[in-house]
Amino acid sequence: MAQSRTSSNSRVINSRDRRRRSTKSEGLLWSILRSKQLCVLKFRREHPVGPFIVDFACVSRMLVVEVDGGYHDQTIEADRERQELIEQSGWQIIRFTDREVEDNAEAVARAIANHMGIQYEFNPRSRRGSGNKSGCSNPRQK
Repeated sequence: MAQSRTSSNSRVINSRDRRRRSTKSEGLLWSILRSKQLCVLKFRREHPVGPFIVDFACVSRMLVVEVDGGYHDQTIEADRERQELIEQSGWQIIRFTDREVEDNAEAVARAIANHMGIQYEFNPRSRRGSGNKSGCSNPRQK
C-alpha cells in the first residue's frame, strides 16, 4: 500500500513540476481549455492517466489532448506504445503539433470539439477570478 501511495505522490509532484515548465504551445492551449471555456467541458492539465501523465484530459469524455513538440520526432515509437496503452484503458487521444497550436489555436479547439462530435462553443472566462482579486479588468489598475 505504501509503495502505491509513494508512486501516486511522485506522479502528483511530477505533474505539478510539468505544469510549471509547460511549453508556449501548451500554455496557449491551456488558456483556451481552462475554466470550462471550450464547450463547457472541464479539462485538467498534466493529468495522470494510469502510469502516464498526459498534457490535457477531459475526464468526463475520457479524452486526452496531447501537444507534440519537435522532440516527439525522436520518440515516435515510445509515443505510439504509450498511446496504445492509454487507449486500452478506454481513453481517446487526439494529438496536435506545437506548430498547429501556435499557428491557429482556435482551429485546434474546433478540432477537439469536432473529435468529440459536439458543436464548437467558446465561452471566455470572466476577467474576475483568482488571478484578478481586485475586480479590475486591467491588472495594471490595481
